[in-house]
Amino acid sequence: MKYLIATITTLAWAAVSAVTPAAAADKVVLMLNWYVYGEHAPFYYGKEKGIYAAEGIDLEIQEGRGSAATTQAVAAKTADFGYVDVPTMMRAAIKGAPVIATGVLLQTSPMSAMGFVDKNIRKPEDIKGKTVAITPADSMTQIWPLFLKRTGLKEADFKTVAGDGQTKLNAVINGQADLLLGYVMDQSMKIKDATGKDVYPIKFADYGIHMVSSGIIANTDYVKQNAALVKRFMAATTKAVEAAEKDPKAAAQSILTANPKGGKIDTLTQGFELTIPLYRTPETKGERPFRVTDKNMTESVSLMVEYGGLDSKALENPKAFYTNDYLPPKTP
Repeated sequence: MKYLIATITTLAWAAVSAVTPAAAADKVVLMLNWYVYGEHAPFYYGKEKGIYAAEGIDLEIQEGRGSAATTQAVAAKTADFGYVDVPTMMRAAIKGAPVIATGVLLQTSPMSAMGFVDKNIRKPEDIKGKTVAITPADSMTQIWPLFLKRTGLKEADFKTVAGDGQTKLNAVINGQADLLLGYVMDQSMKIKDATGKDVYPIKFADYGIHMVSSGIIANTDYVKQNAALVKRFMAATTKAVEAAEKDPKAAAQSILTANPKGGKIDTLTQGFELTIPLYRTPETKGERPFRVTDKNMTESVSLMVEYGGLDSKALENPKAFYTNDYLPPKTP
């Protein structure tokens, strides 16, 4: 009799399971800051390895057309999350855009002045007498005067040529400029893809310019209305970054698995490897990704007000731009 009852119970549960669908995963759209490159590897790796699925998230990754455009999409709720330059988001937020950073991944600035290794431009004084390619009004050009001030350079010490992002790249590739202002893991890899030649970056961060860079943002109303989902997304993204750090080449390969035209494996891998050191500052060494310090954010806001065109009222409450409340525990 006990065996019969157990068998009937098992069959009953099986029947219920057969007609009760599993809970559907939450569809989430993450829009990147730009066309895919090595920095984006953790998101693709997390999706490929089922890290987002394990948190009940069906992730769609969309390429972007600049941090400003992605910020606008998140503000308008046409994307659930954005991966953008946080200072760019600040400019939108201070003007009323309903956006906030739910995690700051790049806590050290990737900004640099870079030229071919064989040009032997390794330190600021080597820039004297050279030609530098810039894109007017972009984030790096706005901070460039601070770099000059910190290194004792003057604009009269070198020549400048200006153009859009591609023109700037072409100027260095074709020898019309010796250096360009770019991100250590982005423009340097584009140049290497085009020429096969290595680039040496003079990093702004090495000269006392401490600014945050890329992070995850969301619409403030979306965060309030979907707090549990935001926590699950940030938990999955944190785990994805941690997994990618341990296997950069596999993480880079996940980009090509999802998008075969997304680049070359060698430069995608190198670009991602150049990104990893930017995840932490001396203050966050040993911390899990995304947990930024108040000091780092306050310094970033101050620099943006002084040099980056951010409204001075941002100094009244730097914490309005970010939150660590939706991040997973400090220890996994």
